[in-house]
Amino acid sequence: MGLRITVTKAPSKGEEIMTTATTTPRPPLPPFTLASAMQKVRLAEDAWNTRDPEKVALAYTIDSRWRNRAEFPNGRQEIIQFLKRKWAKELDYRLIKELWAYTENRIAVRFAYEWHDDSGYWYRSYGNENW
Repeated sequence: MGLRITVTKAPSKGEEIMTTATTTPRPPLPPFTLASAMQKVRLAEDAWNTRDPEKVALAYTIDSRWRNRAEFPNGRQEIIQFLKRKWAKELDYRLIKELWAYTENRIAVRFAYEWHDDSGYWYRSYGNENW
């Protein structure tokens, strides 16, 4: 799902911008085929590799709940703050996502990522997730 912000009125001097937030689907959508599941995984990988927290967060619902080790961000704003902290420490972050399995409405991926800290020490991590 994505969030679309629409400006409904041009502000006069000193006025706030009036906006309406709506949730719009982000293709490809279920039912998935092999090709559309692979495309969805590639789009997710590409978004994460931009290291743009706002762009990554748009791929998740407004009320998403994450678990990352000892942190539990809830909702897009907390996800954005989490990713900003993450990528401030994890330099040159690079992610690879691989389609592991899919059904008509679910996707499972394996992932690996690497990054280095400010001293130049490199780290690698592996895992899986289900959408």
